[in-house]
Amino acid sequence: MNETKPATTAPAPVAKNAPAHPAPSAVPSPGPERTGRQRAAELLQRQGVLAVLLAVVIVASFIYPTFASLDNARGITIQASFLAVVALGMTMVIITGGIDLSVGSVFALGGVLAAWASQYGFLPALLLPLAVCGGIGLLNGFLIARGNMAPFIVTLATLLGARGLLLSLTDEGATTYLVPKDSAFGELGQGAVWGFGYPIIIALVLFGAGGLVLQRTSFGQTLFAVGGSSDAATLMGLPVARTKILVYTLSGLLAGLAGALNAARLSSGVTIVGVGMELDAISAVVIGGTLLVGGAGSISGTLWGVLLLAVIQNLINQIGSLNSSYQSVVSGGFLIVVVVAQRYLARSRRST
Repeated sequence: MNETKPATTAPAPVAKNAPAHPAPSAVPSPGPERTGRQRAAELLQRQGVLAVLLAVVIVASFIYPTFASLDNARGITIQASFLAVVALGMTMVIITGGIDLSVGSVFALGGVLAAWASQYGFLPALLLPLAVCGGIGLLNGFLIARGNMAPFIVTLATLLGARGLLLSLTDEGATTYLVPKDSAFGELGQGAVWGFGYPIIIALVLFGAGGLVLQRTSFGQTLFAVGGSSDAATLMGLPVARTKILVYTLSGLLAGLAGALNAARLSSGVTIVGVGMELDAISAVVIGGTLLVGGAGSISGTLWGVLLLAVIQNLINQIGSLNSSYQSVVSGGFLIVVVVAQRYLARSRRST
């Protein structure tokens, strides 16, 4: 029986001196260069809020002559400094893909603790709110990182817990602790350098340090990696759990510090402050270009976002016929526009 052999085709001719099996290139081909549209989208996502802020300031200066005065600038910045300190911690939390809803209550609790402890001196008034509020942040981070619990649920629970502790310390808000007159702690909130209050200087120093940490340290790069993909960061050997614990602890510390500075400024631990402050902080961070999904953001963008919200509030006061509730309307409108713009810009950056 004759076997039928499969038909074979003749091999293609090989060029002289060419290897029989060419090896793949050892050097990977470079990725496609970013187009001008992609670079513009990236720049607009990072610094678009600064352009909006400058435009609003310029227009407002022509419409309301008192807006451009030095006294008004001092008033805007001193009011923005407390939110700025809180938003700084929120920025790092959101970059990791998390959220912290407890900062408003922690801010108020820090102010009450600072005012109560101020009778014992400068250091107790400053260290007590930092210790307690930092402990709340540590609890948030531990439950989220080690307990694998949702940040929304954990920080919502500590929001209620911190507000409840605040009310128990003040007899349901009936007791207001006062900062002693002429105390060093009161000077921390009311003193000034060249007319600009100490809270402004402290906020700027913290933002400068935060920018350096985020852009120039391995910890900052780890924040972006964790926010980009927590699983990938774990496979890379990065300390994901420790990083989350640190950022939530830092958020609590900064909220407590802002509350202490506010108490020093007002010379009392006001119990009704901080309501909705977490939403203002999130708005400032997102308006500043930080993505809510994590993995991208900047400290400078958050600063411009805080200032933009403060300028809007000041303009509402300049108009006179509008009440402060309109700030929420305008802030919400800005937030919707920014989120939609971020989605469009993100698609533009990915497109070839």
